[in-house]
This record gives sequence, structure tokens and C-alpha cells, in this order.
Amino acid sequence: MNDGLPVGRRVAYWRQRRKMSQQVFADRLGKSKSWVDKVERGVRRLDKWSVLREVADALDVDPDLLLGEATPPRPADETTADVEPIRAALTRHPGLLPMTADQTPTDPCRYRTRLAHADAVYQHADYPTLLRLLPDLLDDTHGRVLPAELRIQAYRLTAQLAVKLGATEVAWLAADRGLAVAAGTDDPLLEAVAALPLGQALRAAGRHRAAFETTITAAHQVAPLTPDSDTPAERAASAALLVQAALAAADHDDPPTVWDLLDDASTLTDPDGPERAAVDAARVTAAATLGDHHTAIELHQTLTVRPLPIEHRAAYLLDVAGAYLAAGDAPGAARALLAAGQLAPPELRVRPAGRAMLAEALTRSPAPDPHLRALAEAAGVNGAW
Repeated sequence: MNDGLPVGRRVAYWRQRRKMSQQVFADRLGKSKSWVDKVERGVRRLDKWSVLREVADALDVDPDLLLGEATPPRPADETTADVEPIRAALTRHPGLLPMTADQTPTDPCRYRTRLAHADAVYQHADYPTLLRLLPDLLDDTHGRVLPAELRIQAYRLTAQLAVKLGATEVAWLAADRGLAVAAGTDDPLLEAVAALPLGQALRAAGRHRAAFETTITAAHQVAPLTPDSDTPAERAASAALLVQAALAAADHDDPPTVWDLLDDASTLTDPDGPERAAVDAARVTAAATLGDHHTAIELHQTLTVRPLPIEHRAAYLLDVAGAYLAAGDAPGAARALLAAGQLAPPELRVRPAGRAMLAEALTRSPAPDPHLRALAEAAGVNGAW
């Protein structure tokens, strides 16, 4: 197999080598035959490392065989090596670490400032810096003198970054830890805030049904869809959860549920606010996930996502690039990737999904954009293009 072969074609090749029908292969994965067919035809992308690994395991091959030689290994100096301190901090379970006599309690005010800084770093997509900040933040939650909301935010940031880096088990652990803290508060809003990263971690792990159930339940607990029954913070949390539930439904190939949930989320948001922009961006992502790439592109061309944080806008552009590639428009994908690279270079240099998208865009382009090639070189992506 050569470097230009799409991932879906490689999946089909190895499935046939293993003498499996699409239905047998789908049953092994817990997916539908339609899902397998869309993957093999390139309609549905395998751009999540967790799902790619599940497919590779079912085929009894190394994931690199599905990615091809054109897709480089993840640079250890930027991602893999730095996840270990976070994993180590999470394994130091707070319930088993009593405060010693000479240990200074964490100052909640100072911790809040540090956490706000870390959140701003995340929103600007400076993932290498956040990787350095999080272990100490996690260690300082162990004294249990901090308000629950601060501990939940620390776990949320950890889970969201781990999802970005493809470290799904770390994301799942951090999100579950945050939800455990929230459950002890009897505060529906804190529980909703904590449920959101758990939904994201479950989706990244390929647990789409569990992600759907978690987020839809939390959404309706915090803000039932009735007029004047909730606060702005509750409406924002509910809208974000409904968006995640919709994306999980898209992963599960359920279009009616996707659009109903996004419509419900839209009713909870201000037309000019970032929450509405997030819902609109999710429509593009959902359409692409469902295989309706032309609709995704049409929606993107009429959408303004400026109210969103830099990180969200750049991640959204990766989804848009995938839609362009699936629609056979390599120059459109290049434009989206270049825009993402200008906004947030770590989205392409640090994220496995970003580097994989760069490699695919260059591989599938008959005349690769020189600026995109330079961006790929800076990200450590090499290949025969």
C-alpha cells in the first residue's frame, strides 16, 4: 500500500484480508454496517485516535498500518512525554493523602488566580504551557480545603487537554474525578459543569451512547426546557451539554436527534453570544460527522465564529478541513488548515488529529500549497508530497 491510499481504503483492504464481511466487522466494533461502509468509502473520517485504535485492534493490525507511512509519529517532546506528570498527579488520589503537619494549606484565592491563568492559556491553545501548569494545580487539590468549584475546574481543564492530546484514559479519569467532587455538593449547576468534560472524554473514547446518556441527562437536570425556569449560567451549561449530546448522536449516526438537540440548544442561547456561536459551529461538525459534507461546507461559509475562544475556533477549522477533504476540495481544506495554523499553531503542532489532518490534506492534494507544506514541516509532518 502506498502513502496516498486513504485510511478508509486501508480499513477495507485489511478487513478483506481478514476475510470479514462488513457486517461481521461492524459487530466486532459494536457499530452498524452503514458506519463501516461510510468509513471505507471515506464518507466518515477516522480522525479520533481512540476509534482508530479500536478499528486496528478489530483488524489485528498496528494503527500505523491504517495511517500509512506518510503520517508521522507524535512528537514525544511536545505531547506524550508531558502527559506523564498529569497522569502521575491524578494517580495520587486525594482520599488517600492526608495533610501532614508541616504542609501548608492551599490558598483558595491564589489558587483561583492560577486556575484562571490556566484557563486563559487553554483558550489560547497554548497546550505545551498548560501541560506544565496542570500537575501542580492537580497536586494542590489534594488538601481538600479548596472550594468544590475550583477542584472541578482543575479536573475539567485536565480532561479537555487530555482529549486534545488523544490521552483518552487520562481524560476519562480526570472527568470522572471532577464529577465525583460535584456529586458531593448537591449543586445541579456544578454537576452539569462536571458532566460536560466527562461527555467529551467518553466521546473521545468511542463510548458514544454513554456520552449521549451522560450529557442529555445532565442537560435536562440543570435546565429543563421551560420558559423562565433557569439562570443564565444554567442555560449556558445546558446548551453546552445539549451540543455534546448532539455530537454523540452524530457519532452514532442519528440525524433527527442531532438536529432536534441543536435546535433545543439554540433556544437557550443569546443570538450574539459565544454560546450561540458554539451551537452553530456544532451544526457544521455534526453535518460533517454524518457524512453530509456539502451541507457542512455551506453552513461554514455563512457562519461567524469570532465570539468563540481561539482554541475552539481553531478546532472547528480542523472539522471544516475534514469536510472539504471528504468533498474532494483539497484547496478548501488547505485554506481551513492555514487559518487554524495562524490562529493556534498548537492545534496542528501538538494535536494528533491536527497533524493527521495536515498529512492527509497534503497527500490528497495534486499540487500541495507551499504554505501548507511549510506548516507541516514546522509541525514535524513529513511525507512524499
